[in-house]
Amino acid sequence: MVALLRPGRFAMMTALVVVLAGPALPVLAQDNLAEARIRKMEAEIRALQRQVFPGGDGKYFPPEITSGTPATASTAGQAATTPVTDLLTRMDSIEAQLARLTSQSEENANRIRQLEARLGPAAGTATPTPSPTPTATSTPAANANLAAMSGGASATPTPTPTPSATPTPRPTPTPTATPTPKPAAASGPTAQRLAAVRAIVKPQTEDPGDDEYSYGYRLWEAKFFPEAQQQLKLMIDRYPRHTRISFARNLLGRAYLDDGKPRDAATWFLQNYQSNKRGDRAADSLVLLAESMSRLKDTSRACIALAEFAETYPAEAAGRLRSQYEATRATVKCAS
Repeated sequence: MVALLRPGRFAMMTALVVVLAGPALPVLAQDNLAEARIRKMEAEIRALQRQVFPGGDGKYFPPEITSGTPATASTAGQAATTPVTDLLTRMDSIEAQLARLTSQSEENANRIRQLEARLGPAAGTATPTPSPTPTATSTPAANANLAAMSGGASATPTPTPTPSATPTPRPTPTPTATPTPKPAAASGPTAQRLAAVRAIVKPQTEDPGDDEYSYGYRLWEAKFFPEAQQQLKLMIDRYPRHTRISFARNLLGRAYLDDGKPRDAATWFLQNYQSNKRGDRAADSLVLLAESMSRLKDTSRACIALAEFAETYPAEAAGRLRSQYEATRATVKCAS
């Protein structure tokens, strides 16, 4: 049959077959491409549904990949912690710790205040040792002797403050002490004594405490004893921590002793010694205390003061105050 066809007719038949079959081939290719695209879109929609509804039922949103162990990773879309978040968390922790420490500190301070309040009355009744610097030669016997002297030197007990901790209290004079605020008229006419006192010049330097002491010394040196007593008391009251305080108390005792008032003098000598045994004139006051007791005919306490002086200040007893110490010993008869 082919042979019966002519060449030209065979070619026309072939072209016709190609023309008829040509439209069918693109249609099949397009169907396959559309199917692939639809499947891809369905998979993306299911994935999107799982993200929007992560707890959905598996029968409605079957997972693309399944495994035997459920995933414990964070849910998709949950942001991880940032460095700023970590810093804020640590700062919150530090602030909480500081708050706890502050609370503990306040509680401890409150407990300390309560303890101080409880111990306050007990501490106030105790009698501390007056000497800030204990001497190498101090013994219990010497302290007992000192306590024995304290009972007879003055009618009222003399406070023994610690110079480095509390200011020196004002002395309490005995009933026999009569401070003279104005110049006495026994030494002559009042006008003449006033003029003589005013003639003594008061120093004016950059140290007012030393000026007050120096003026009292000049009054004592001029034998204006009542005026010197008044001036030295003024200096002691105003400047209880001055470097001249030991000099002032000792000189005040001498002003009373030279004024014929050994009991008042003994009060100041004892206070000066007890306040600071290492004071500049503590040794002098102890010797003068023995002299005051001797004038009061109190031999026992005079001997106690002399023994205390020899034991506490052996260098002064053999040196600067030797003559005064021996002269006082000659006026009393001690057992040893």
